[in-house]
Amino acid sequence: MSSPPVADPRASRGASSTGARNSDRPQVLFSPRARKPHAGFPAILGIAIVAAILLPFIVFGGAYKYVSSEAEVIQTEKTDAIVVLGAAQFDGKPSPVLKARLAHALELYRDGIAPRIITVGGKQNGDRFTEAGVGREWLITNGVPSSDVIAAKDGSNTRESMIMVAELAAKNNWTSITLDSDPAHMARSRAMANRLGFDVHTNPTQSGDGSQPTSEYVFRETLAYLAFEGFDQWDVPRIVER
Repeated sequence: MSSPPVADPRASRGASSTGARNSDRPQVLFSPRARKPHAGFPAILGIAIVAAILLPFIVFGGAYKYVSSEAEVIQTEKTDAIVVLGAAQFDGKPSPVLKARLAHALELYRDGIAPRIITVGGKQNGDRFTEAGVGREWLITNGVPSSDVIAAKDGSNTRESMIMVAELAAKNNWTSITLDSDPAHMARSRAMANRLGFDVHTNPTQSGDGSQPTSEYVFRETLAYLAFEGFDQWDVPRIVER
């Protein structure tokens, strides 16, 4: 009969001492650390907020500068027609602003800029005369042959009037125009005419009422220009084909 195995006392002592030593060591527990936000995130968020606040001012400032610069552009190339943009008339007589535009158109016509003049503008409620009709009569009275002056009498604003001019031009194969209006009005008028398909040239008034691009006038036209570029341009069809 075999004897039961005898445990080695040294092994027992070694295991015991090793266990004791291990139990004396500090136990380190590992757990997933929470992710900290990226150090640059607050800075990026701040930049985005500042940019969102400043963007409208940047856009307006750029547009204001563009409207101001367009007010100074004077182009003298020959075109198919001079277009006099409408302004108020007083019971058959042109207002000072309209008269300044008509006088300038007369100069351009005499200088040979174009062989014809187109006056535009309808009438307000209660008026007996249209802006276009009054303008045409003034030009004829001042020496322009009646056959060289065309009145586009419908249109309650610049956009509607310019669409009428484009329809007239398309019927007669006219593709280029010289716009005659106040200097501050040039940027928006050019944008409309470009949208309609014209080869556009601008030659604003140099004297008389409306010819000074004051800060207030440029401010109002900048707002109107931004409104056109942002919204109204989609209602302007391409009519003139070149």
